[in-house]
Parts: sequence; structure tokens; C-alpha cells
Amino acid sequence: MTVHLRGRSLRTRLLFFIGVTLAVVCAAMAVTTIFAQHKYLLGSLDDRVANAVARSQGGAALHPELDANLGFLNESGQPAGTLAARLTADGTLLSAQVVTQDAAPRDLTPAQRSALAGIKADGSMHTRTVPGLGTYRITAVGGSAENGVRVLTGLPMDDVQDMIRGLVVVEAVVAVVGLTVAGCLCAVVIRRQLRPLGRVAATAVEVSRAPLGRGAVVGLTRVPERDTDPQSEAGQVGAALNRMIDHVESSLAERQADEERMRRFLSDASHELRTPLASIAGYAELMNRGTQRIEPALAWRRVSAESARMTGLVEDLLLLARLDEGRPLQSAEVDLAAVVAESVWDARAAGENHHWQLALLLDSPALVVGDEARLHQVVANLLANARVHTPAGTTVVASVEIVDERCVIRVRDDGPGIPPHLLPSVFERFTRADVSRARNSPQDGGSGLGLAIVSAIVAAHGGGIGVESTPGHTEFTIELPTARVVPPTASRPELRTPLRR
Repeated sequence: MTVHLRGRSLRTRLLFFIGVTLAVVCAAMAVTTIFAQHKYLLGSLDDRVANAVARSQGGAALHPELDANLGFLNESGQPAGTLAARLTADGTLLSAQVVTQDAAPRDLTPAQRSALAGIKADGSMHTRTVPGLGTYRITAVGGSAENGVRVLTGLPMDDVQDMIRGLVVVEAVVAVVGLTVAGCLCAVVIRRQLRPLGRVAATAVEVSRAPLGRGAVVGLTRVPERDTDPQSEAGQVGAALNRMIDHVESSLAERQADEERMRRFLSDASHELRTPLASIAGYAELMNRGTQRIEPALAWRRVSAESARMTGLVEDLLLLARLDEGRPLQSAEVDLAAVVAESVWDARAAGENHHWQLALLLDSPALVVGDEARLHQVVANLLANARVHTPAGTTVVASVEIVDERCVIRVRDDGPGIPPHLLPSVFERFTRADVSRARNSPQDGGSGLGLAIVSAIVAAHGGGIGVESTPGHTEFTIELPTARVVPPTASRPELRTPLRR
């Protein structure tokens, strides 16, 4: 049965098991009721049989000398169908009669008498089937030691059996009607309760048919809000399915964005490498054709410059690859104040048209554990970014402070700011304000890897980086864990050192 139902719907299985359970319960109740009623009716009949045999013994005791006398059956009050007999000491019947309706008691036939054989006069109750009379409840009692009167008396069980049969019929009819009504109600209730689960299943089927492996997938069907009630099991399944669909959409969107970034990365990287390679190949071709077409010194300078540009790009890509792989950096105690100060002096030398300032807001040394060269590269890239993307006369301030046991480096400028549409992707690779690939000079912009390298190096040191930008104020903030716990102080003096051109 279980194997047969395994392929059925949940509604069918629920109806089947509920129906079987109700049927078993009804059967158990019916059997218990019939058993209890039968026991009660049989006990009542036994009491009447005991009273009847007591009356019969009393009537027979009036004439103890008459062993076969059954005259007490003629007394009033004896119900029709009552049978009585006189017994010997060994249980043999001396005489036996049955009371008939509106007639004198009638003697039992030999076959009927044989049905009463073997009953001892000990007062115990017996059930015997007497041919032609039906089933009887019979008992026999013995007389006292003085008179030795032994009497057998029985009453028919037809009333008890008829009542039990009627009770069985009533119980069966009630059970059939009750099971039918209960089955219909259960079918309606189960169908209504399983509707949310059906809608959840329909949503899952629809989502499973969506082309998830091809391109962007948005607008997937969701389970209706009414079917996401956490108080019900179907609602929990619906809510979980909605969350899974959200995760699928976000994962697919992220995968598509990653693929798009990868395609753009490969395209930009190939273009950035192709440009210096084409330049080197062009100068080499001119040199091969003869020195009269170009001065050798100029050709070699251009080849060296393009080689350096290509080398720098390759080194940046290799650095990002190493950081992506999680390769460990050098680890030593680094004084961030010294690193920032050196970077600012280097920036001043490279950008004399900007105003450079250094602010050391420290009560104690700003020590971190990390790679000094890479941390210097972080600050240098931020300062170079400010120099390249802001006009002459812009003020750039680099500061170092300790906040909540973390070293904080801030680089801010009062330039035009970063375009709002670039802020979310400013730390992604090959992100540039000028999306064109034409570069007339180094001042036109870099390869778009500087801030990506900064973010990767900071992350490798267990820190974080953020940016805020509005016209007239752009600020990059770097937080790094300190090498030791810095005790709190009541005041913090500020040291601002302007670097004049």
C-alpha cells in the first residue's frame, strides 16, 4: 500500500491516511461500545437468571420428596421461554420443561435435554444453545445438606443478542455516515490548506523554466506575499523560495557584472599593452629602414619610455594578481607618519603647481605591521591621483591620526571632485574618468589601476578604505590596525606642516 501511494499527490496521501485513521478510530470505538454494552446486558441477564433459579429452588424445596416435580413453573411471574430442570447428585436431568406463551409448561425433547447435560450445580453461569429454543443463559444450584434439592434454570438470550445486533447495525451506519461526512470535510479543508503550497510549487516550476544560464535574469516570479506567512509551513517554504530567488538573481547579476568587468579588463589591458608595443615596433621598423628617417637617440628614448610604461602596467597587473591570490606581504613594524611625510615630499617634487600640506595629529607613534614599500605605494598613488586629476593651484592635505586604536590616513583636496557616477566603482580596475583609450600624454590619465592597487594593498593589511567626494572636497580615508594598543589621552595636539613650493 505504501509503495502504491508513493507516487500519489500529497492531497491523496493525506486523505488516505486520515481516512484510515478515522476508520480505525471508529472501529475501535464501536468495538469498545459493543463490548461494554454486551457486558452490561449479560450482567443484567445473569442477575435475572440468578433470581429465577433462587425462586425455582424455593418452589422445589416445598416438595423435596418429589424429585421430578416442576410445579413451580406454574407460578405467576415466570416469563415465557424460561426453562427449568431437576437434577440428581451427579448432574443427570430428572425432568426438564420450558414455559410457553399462554400454555402449560412443555417437556423438553431428548435433543434439548442433551444440550443441558454436564452443568454442575455450583451456581456458575453457562451459555448453551438449545435446539428449537435458541441460546440460553443457564445456571444450576444445589440444595442444602438436609433436603438435597438441585434445580437448573435458564433464560433466553434473544433480547440481549437482538439488542447487540441492533447496536452493531447502528454503529456501522453511524460510522459510514460519519466517515463519509468527515472525508468530504477533510477533502475540502486539505484542498484549501494546500492551495498556498500549490502556488509555491507553481512558482518554483516557473522559475525552473527560466533560462538562468543565458545572460542577465531579472524579474523572476516571486511567491505572493499572502503565501509567505512565517506562521505556516507553506508560508515558510514560500518565504524561503523567495529568498532563494533573490539570491539567484543577485548571484546572476554579480556574475554578469564580473564577466563584464573581466571583458573590460581584458580589453583595456590588451589595449594598454598594445599601444606601447605598437610604438616600440614602429620605432624599431624605422631604425631598420635607416637612421636618416629618425634620430637614433630619439628612437631609443621613445622605446625606453614605452618599455617603461609597459613594464609598469605589467608590474601593476602582477601585483594585483598576487594580492588576489592572497600571497603574504612582507611584515615589519612601519611608522605611518614617516611613510606619509616621505610620500608628501615626493609628491611636492613631482607636482610643484599644487599646494601640499602634511598634518600629523598624533599623541604617540602611528605604528602598524605591514609592508613599508607597499604602504608607501598606497599613499603615493593617492597623492598622484590628486595631482593628476586636479588643476594647478589645488591644495592637497595628507593627515595621519589614531582613532579607536586604528591608524587613519586621510588624503583630501579642494579640486572639482569625482563624478557621482564613478564613485561606486572608483576602486575597480581600469576605472577612469576619461573612458576613451586615447592618451596623448601621461598627463591625460593612467591605466586606471592605481586606486584598485590601493584598495587591494589596504585589504591585504587588514584595513579598509573609503571615499567621499563633492565639488570642492574629495577625501580618501584609510584605516589600518595599530601594532599596539594606544592609551587614550585627554587632548590631542594637531601639527599641520604646509609644504611650500
